[in-house]
Amino acid sequence: MVVSLLPSTVKLRDLIRQIRSARTAAEERGIITKECAAIRDSFREEDNDNRCRNVAKLLYIHMLGFPAHFGQLECLKLISSPRFVDKRIGYLGVMLLLDERQDVHLLVTNCLKNDLGHSTQFVSGLALAALGNVCSAEMGRDLAPEVEKLLKSSNAFLRKKAALCAVRIIKKVPDLIEVFIPLTKALINERNHGVLLTSVILIREMCDINPDCIIHFKKCIFNLLRVLKNLIMAGYSPEHDVAGCSDPFLQVQLLRLLAVLGKSDADASEQMNDILAQVATNTETSKNVGNAILYQTVLTIMDIDAESGLRVLAINILGRFLLNSDKNIRFNLRYVALNTLLRTVHIDKAAVQRHRNTIIECLADVDISIKKRAMELLFALVNETNVRSVIGELVSFLSTSAPAELKAQLTSTIILLSDKFAPTKRWYMDTVLKVLIYGGHYVRDDVVNSVTQSISESPEMYAFIVQKLFLALREDISQQPLVQVATWAIGEYGELLVAGPCDIGEPVEVSELEVVDTLEHIVTGSVCSKVSKYYTLNALMKLSTRFKTEADRIQKIIGYFTISTNVELQQRSVEYRTIFKQYDGMRTALLERMPVTVAADKQQPEKTEALLDSAPAAEPIVQEKQETEQDSLLNLIGGLVGDAPAPQPPAPSSTAANNDLLMDLLGLDSGPEPTPTIPPLTAVNKQGLLVTFNFSRDGDKLKIVAESRNNTTTPISNYVFQAAVPRSIQIALSAASSSTISPNGTVHQEMLINNPTQATLKMRVKIAYSSGGAPAPEIQETVGSFPVSF
Repeated sequence: MVVSLLPSTVKLRDLIRQIRSARTAAEERGIITKECAAIRDSFREEDNDNRCRNVAKLLYIHMLGFPAHFGQLECLKLISSPRFVDKRIGYLGVMLLLDERQDVHLLVTNCLKNDLGHSTQFVSGLALAALGNVCSAEMGRDLAPEVEKLLKSSNAFLRKKAALCAVRIIKKVPDLIEVFIPLTKALINERNHGVLLTSVILIREMCDINPDCIIHFKKCIFNLLRVLKNLIMAGYSPEHDVAGCSDPFLQVQLLRLLAVLGKSDADASEQMNDILAQVATNTETSKNVGNAILYQTVLTIMDIDAESGLRVLAINILGRFLLNSDKNIRFNLRYVALNTLLRTVHIDKAAVQRHRNTIIECLADVDISIKKRAMELLFALVNETNVRSVIGELVSFLSTSAPAELKAQLTSTIILLSDKFAPTKRWYMDTVLKVLIYGGHYVRDDVVNSVTQSISESPEMYAFIVQKLFLALREDISQQPLVQVATWAIGEYGELLVAGPCDIGEPVEVSELEVVDTLEHIVTGSVCSKVSKYYTLNALMKLSTRFKTEADRIQKIIGYFTISTNVELQQRSVEYRTIFKQYDGMRTALLERMPVTVAADKQQPEKTEALLDSAPAAEPIVQEKQETEQDSLLNLIGGLVGDAPAPQPPAPSSTAANNDLLMDLLGLDSGPEPTPTIPPLTAVNKQGLLVTFNFSRDGDKLKIVAESRNNTTTPISNYVFQAAVPRSIQIALSAASSSTISPNGTVHQEMLINNPTQATLKMRVKIAYSSGGAPAPEIQETVGSFPVSF
């Protein structure tokens, strides 16, 4: 098709018809290119009669995604025109084609200033709309007096637009907030709903930008509550009614402003309690507009210091959202309800617990985002009393409808919560086995490590555990985490597997031959991963000292891998054969069970102190041996005590000598005046993150170890801790021990403070991190409660 050049006077609707009739993208581009060329020619010829029509066509072309910047100056010519039709298209072009980075803004400012003072309200309204969209900091400073005058106007149409324009101005120039504060207080008493709505938006924006404004507007809470009460108690008003609710837009904005004004203020919150209760009980829920008001009411109740009964009412509203059966809005209501419950569960967990069954039903929703929110909320609800039922539902969810994207988080958290709240060891081990079976390869490596640690801490369950794992392994070797845990347990406690029935569970008869056959199938087959084969080869090596009849066969199986193409398997095989051939007499001692250890995060300081107090005194030793061993220990602890004094000859009392040695090792002065213990200081306790400062002296400097603990059920990543002190004080901040914090885990970071002038120590702490893969709100805190001696 040959595209003819469209005349420059073609109407906008004819151009739209031409473009829509194009059959291909190339044909569409051809039409637009020809029309743009004609419009350029018209601009060059200063065709004033068709300028408005050409700019309108150019705006349509811009909305289709084609370049239209060459029409910017023509927009300025239109807004300078005395005709309203030209101004309307010109200001629309300014809002679409210009932004605050364009130099042409300097030319627009004069036109805006003239039109803001125009005698016709519609012209002034056009100027306010344009200024509210493209205002820069310079334009805001220049035109703020004109906007202030229009806020005082008797025309409600202009006051409404001026308030919205002021929102843009204070965003660009926060210093101008003080100019608009007196005016907005007067606008709260306005009867016009449009002016009221824009004024409330302006006040809330002021409070967000400058929190000091909250104090000014708390005096207006009574007036705001009066307006809200009139809205919910007023009868039918055709002008403001939306689906049976009186001006829901104004109601929502009032509720959002009340949430800001009542936050952390008991007196202000008490004023709001009755009105919020009326809104929550009188709002119609059959229409979506009522649900929007109720949702904002819930958010306001949770943000302020509301009474407990009102919070329970808010949580019950969210529970009704979860039960809504309207297919058109069910997803939206469930999503916002679960999100809000997840944010507020720490405020009143007992009230949320009442809706646990409804939350569990949300796990069966077809939408993955609903499943994820319901799963995370159930994590937060688990405690000692409901752990069996909730974990049971989560395991059932894992085995049936859990999406692949959620299984890694789901398996890790189930294991963590089961370990924390397990009613019995057997129940915990049964749960772990189900997770390993149903979780498959989605089970993380840290879960495998955690499970093996838990098994090693349960000597009374060894026989039961190893039998259960072996039976599961015999049924399925495709689940690699299960294979790794099972082979580790078999290698450690294999003799209990073939010793006969255990006291717990059903009797199981297993022979040494069956065990070795199963492990050989794993290590020689192609189903299992390389890591699983490493575990299995280790297990076979350990079983060579635990099994009486299969040692020779085990040696042969291990020998197969001396020529393996896998370097790791080959190295292990060669080393194990060397033990068989050259150190066979030491093999039994080398391959004993791993000693029972307690994970670092489970060790309690009280237990450590009790062990130190109850430790028996050592026998006296000769001085030379004492010096050698003491120096070695000092080297092992990495200079923790600094330059230790030379050891003194042992005193006649062995207890005194060992006490002195222990005090030296801990870097403490054993003289009559020991250094007083400095108590730890809680620096931050927000968003489930607890940061504690532990103090010690390093010469004339103060050493602070910041311990950050994750008290949530979601892993923390990209963790960054920063600290700043006054200029008269020097601070050296070391790198954190890790950038990730597992649930209930900790990271440590050292700070060295030098305060030569003995100035008052204050510290500004800034913490950034991601929780559950999404950036969390940044934490900023000032720590000023350090001991005076610092």
